[in-house]
Amino acid sequence: MQLRHQKQREQVQLIRDDDTGEYLNYRQLIRSQKHSTTWNKSAANEFGRLAQGLPDGRVSGTNTLFFIRKDQIPKDRIKDVTYASFVCDLRPNKAETHRTRLTAGGDRINYPEDVGTPTADMTLVKIFLNSVVSTDGARCVMLDVKDFYLNTPMKRYEYMRIKITDIPEEVIAHYKLRDIMSDDGNVYCEIRKGMYGLPQAGIIAQDLLQERLAKVGYHQSQIIPGLWKHKTRNICFTLVVDDFAIRYTKKEDAQHLINALERDYTISIDWNATKYIGLTIDWDYVKRKVYIQMPGYLAKALQRFKHPMPTKQQNSPHPHAVPNYGVKVQYSTAEDDSPPLGKEDTKYIQAVVGTLLYYGRAVDSTILTSLSAIATEQAKPTQKTMMVIKQLLDYCATQEDAIISYRASKMILAVHSDAGYCNEKKSRSRAGGHFFLTDDEDNPRNNGAILTTAAIIKAVMSSAAEAELGALYLNAREAVYLRQILTEMGHPQPRTPIQTDNSTAEGVVNNKIQPKRTKAMDMRYHWLRDRETQGQFRIFWRPGKTNLADYFTKHHPPAHHVNVRSEFLTRVKDLAEARRQKQEQRQTTFTSAKS
Repeated sequence: MQLRHQKQREQVQLIRDDDTGEYLNYRQLIRSQKHSTTWNKSAANEFGRLAQGLPDGRVSGTNTLFFIRKDQIPKDRIKDVTYASFVCDLRPNKAETHRTRLTAGGDRINYPEDVGTPTADMTLVKIFLNSVVSTDGARCVMLDVKDFYLNTPMKRYEYMRIKITDIPEEVIAHYKLRDIMSDDGNVYCEIRKGMYGLPQAGIIAQDLLQERLAKVGYHQSQIIPGLWKHKTRNICFTLVVDDFAIRYTKKEDAQHLINALERDYTISIDWNATKYIGLTIDWDYVKRKVYIQMPGYLAKALQRFKHPMPTKQQNSPHPHAVPNYGVKVQYSTAEDDSPPLGKEDTKYIQAVVGTLLYYGRAVDSTILTSLSAIATEQAKPTQKTMMVIKQLLDYCATQEDAIISYRASKMILAVHSDAGYCNEKKSRSRAGGHFFLTDDEDNPRNNGAILTTAAIIKAVMSSAAEAELGALYLNAREAVYLRQILTEMGHPQPRTPIQTDNSTAEGVVNNKIQPKRTKAMDMRYHWLRDRETQGQFRIFWRPGKTNLADYFTKHHPPAHHVNVRSEFLTRVKDLAEARRQKQEQRQTTFTSAKS
């Protein structure tokens, strides 16, 4: 039963019935005696929005789609007809709390042109948040564009079929759909504007946005997707689908962008800038700090996967790999000979990894090493893999919500790089990296991570020094792009300090040691030497205890996870105290102004 529901959840977002605990999909909701009235109305609103509206002006149409007969589809496009799917969601903060979204099956669309849409990634967003608190007098405002995809005309129409049993009766009656229904019970429609699910919807909508904003001086960076700037005003913003995060130093500059958007779009404005791409953001402009978290994300994930609350605290996200110190012969890890899992259990593991990966990349780096190890097995998982997944879920269930905090800095990129030699299956080594923004110092002070790498090096390394060079190479390549982002955002970079705890690797890169006949290391160390000579990096050695990347290269014992968690995450009580102090400051300011 659990796996059957899991399969459904992978196909469409479901709505939980609080009385029964069951998850219901769109078809179950519109036929349910308890839920049908609410969700039929919600679905009718969606059809009205996309088509030509509903009677009595309840919903205005956008003329995105038109209902047609099957014989009206051009003969050369009949094979391109796609299917319809429905996503149901509860949006308590919106005017329409019960939202149904009709989407086109994008996997059946044969669009002949490029559909890649530039969008800001999580690392760019984190750098942006750092930039706001690190720029004198800067503030942030968030914008959301309503129906961003739904008002973009398309030169090439698409076609979609919908089962008439999936359409609310009031829509069928208003548009007289039974008169044009095909013999197989489908209603066909012609899509004339961008809508959700179409692979070309994003790029068409963004091209139109770019054309409109160019008229008032805004342009997207040619090298950093999702980063926009103005040619004269001190303002920049990141764009993810239809969500804008704007950094400004003068409110009139922010208002200039808002006015430009309001000419063509309906937008909602959040001057407090508290929500963005699933992140909850707390700003402290006085102390120049910002906190990000995702409250409730893990609780929903655990409920989704029906994972019971453990009876004991789990402090390790992955089984500890105990080293054999002092042994003359080191043996490799034994192969996993436990029985393989079936198709449904495999999908379950893949769903857990996918769900937790976004959380890990966004706020909780402590689970990334475990997810990396599981990901190598998720194509052919075994019962042992399932045990590891259960331990990871236990860890997520018993730890407090992850919070990352950033303090103001000079926005200088710094990196800690490390490698775990021959500590993964098939004699592979693991690379780890901790990237943060700090001041221009010899030994940069730590800050919240903007990027964490925890990856298995594909090639087999022949020595610990080679593994360390491999990790330096992987992390330095990431740093090159981060340097470009920072420069484009207005934060020029000196040599990027990269810390390693391997003196041989540091000596090779800095020409203190001359390697002989090292073909295995040849490409990596020559690339690093070249970039160091160009003045991009300053690679230096410090003891292993000070290297924060060490955490992401090994499977540590529970005590170590407890001890170092605060190095990467902010405690919940610390955020609560920051909120309390901020509220006191507001109250003091209000009292002073009133008196």
